[in-house]
Amino acid sequence: MGAIVAAVNKKGENAVPEVVAMLKELKHRGVDAHGVATPTSAVTAKSIEEIAIQDISSSVALGHNLSRILPRDRPQPAQGDDFTLVFEGRLFPSTSLPDVDEVMEMLESNPQKNAGHVIERLEGSYAFAIACPNQIIAGRDTLGTNPFYYGENETTCAVASERKALWRLGIKNAKSFPPGHMAVVNAQGFYFKPVKTIVQPPQEEVDMETAAKRLQDILLESTRKRVSDLKEVAVAFSGGLDSSLVAVLAEKCGIDVQLISVGLENQLEVKFAETAAEALESPLHLQTYTTKDVERVLPKVLWLIEEPNLVKASIAIPFYWTAENASKLGCHVLLAGQGADELFGGYQMYLKEYEQYGVEAVQKAMYRDVAMSYEKNFQRDNQVCSFHKVELRLPFVDRDIVQFSLSLPPSLKIESPEDSLRKRVLRQVAQNLAMPLFIVNKTKKAVQYATGVNKAIQKLARKEGLTSQEYVEKVFRRVYPALEVSK
Repeated sequence: MGAIVAAVNKKGENAVPEVVAMLKELKHRGVDAHGVATPTSAVTAKSIEEIAIQDISSSVALGHNLSRILPRDRPQPAQGDDFTLVFEGRLFPSTSLPDVDEVMEMLESNPQKNAGHVIERLEGSYAFAIACPNQIIAGRDTLGTNPFYYGENETTCAVASERKALWRLGIKNAKSFPPGHMAVVNAQGFYFKPVKTIVQPPQEEVDMETAAKRLQDILLESTRKRVSDLKEVAVAFSGGLDSSLVAVLAEKCGIDVQLISVGLENQLEVKFAETAAEALESPLHLQTYTTKDVERVLPKVLWLIEEPNLVKASIAIPFYWTAENASKLGCHVLLAGQGADELFGGYQMYLKEYEQYGVEAVQKAMYRDVAMSYEKNFQRDNQVCSFHKVELRLPFVDRDIVQFSLSLPPSLKIESPEDSLRKRVLRQVAQNLAMPLFIVNKTKKAVQYATGVNKAIQKLARKEGLTSQEYVEKVFRRVYPALEVSK
């Protein structure tokens, strides 16, 4: 885990100083080792300052900051014949090899040709950049679970794990790299090519019993792939359906599970999490906070998520606290239930869609939300967790689960426009696993409301005579005073 950056200087000048500047901006994502490479050479060191004084020059360069989560994680870049590679993320299922070595094996004979094979054949949460003569080849996993951004200005084309690295170079209009794509980056700009993207599969005719059995098997396998290299894992736990399923499935994989719940003092949902953890007979680590804590952490969270967005900030704060507590426990991998609501119709808004436009519109809305989750959720959560040296893994965000879920009849997810529970097939899986019915039938409450963070921000905003969104924007301008970005 860590950060990757890469740059092409359009004028043929040395791009290494720009890469070093971006690595410095992303030092919070990895401090265990640092590296910079050109297409024909690679240098690693314990500090970015050591690299900065090296005599390296090329119009094409890339770099890496390492956060060693597992013993097999090693410093990068990796060097091949006439190319170098930085790979950020994790492959599933894991092997004993460092992930970057597995990718290098696939690229070795012809990196320009085989870069697409990485996206097509290797499942995981990752982004990568390859430095070749006169160009960078970059790519991102199919579902976009690992953050990756791109942009250019008059002198530079660049990619990076976070937008702030691109902003450091004066690239203001940083955009999210499209999942499942690769790009050739040279002095003329970016040339994108889709490789393996999310598509809406044909609808499969299947009954509830069969669908739930198959879904349970796929979910268990997805979880197993994401914990096979661990002895212990933390779970972001609310006591609701999704996080409880993740916890139960992780325990079935034979590893120790530590549940982590956070929220403001005296929240009913926090007490519910205690009851649910007791029923599941799993250890719970509960931490409560105050409005003062929200006020204190908001600037840091906005700096991490890089957007003055009220909803995203309200969700990111509980994730920040959860990752912080996981790190304190010594758990550097965190499982979460992200993706389940989009895949199985968990949001209240789907009922309005159903009532106004019918079941086909609901199906299209769920597909759209799944396809766009990388921008709406995954980037935000990864960027917050990485700050605490915690690797986020999402069992629901798996190619097989996405394909199967999107093929299911909508009626197995939402029975009618009046369906207050929704996610019917997922609830059936939980029932088949003999989970307590009070968990199985718990209605959804969004994390920003369940934890009390949304109400705390409202309270802070009222003190200053502002709306919640205006308050978030004000804090964001304080964090990024020289930045002009769209909201």
